[in-house]
Amino acid sequence: MADSLYLSLWYPNLRVATLADKVAAVLSAFAAHGGEPRVYAATVWPVSWSESPVFQRVWGHGERGVEPRQAVEETLELLHDDYAYEFQIAWNLWELEVQPQASEATLDARWVRAPRLVRVTAFGPLFDDGSYEQDGHVRIDFGSDAPFLEEDADLDEVGARHVEENVRQLVELTSAIEKESGASARLLWSEMGESLAQRLAARLGMRN
Repeated sequence: MADSLYLSLWYPNLRVATLADKVAAVLSAFAAHGGEPRVYAATVWPVSWSESPVFQRVWGHGERGVEPRQAVEETLELLHDDYAYEFQIAWNLWELEVQPQASEATLDARWVRAPRLVRVTAFGPLFDDGSYEQDGHVRIDFGSDAPFLEEDADLDEVGARHVEENVRQLVELTSAIEKESGASARLLWSEMGESLAQRLAARLGMRN
């Protein structure tokens, strides 16, 4: 069963005034690890997730997007301790695309390298009653973990290679983000609380 995958990052003695530098460093790391160099969209949430956004901007895909530093500076003009700042950026992964064949009642599966929108959220210390303590000062929502497992597919040599490439890209990205943004702690976690590493080991037939 597919699950949602997140990366949480914490920074020592973080002040809200330095939040912009951290999230800009996180967004900038994507370009070197399968992601787009430009930010697609941004949203600012006040107080808690139940409130309506006070700022929303969609720049667009590809060349229509804006550089991470520009996106962060524009979005964090409304800098408050109880706000959350969400950015969307594209990240390319191998995914199994299944389409019905026209001539018969079967499914045609093929691997395609396609972009998915990843959400990068920076939390003010007072947002949602201090949710940063659990979620991180910065949290990355990768979406479904299916590209790293493809548990519903029979993996042949090609499929296993694409899954392994996705996993390697994830590992390299998370390591780069931690280093380049100066995080003191990071946690890769899933919504259901299961270990991605253990599920990968079982999926690819490996042993610890």
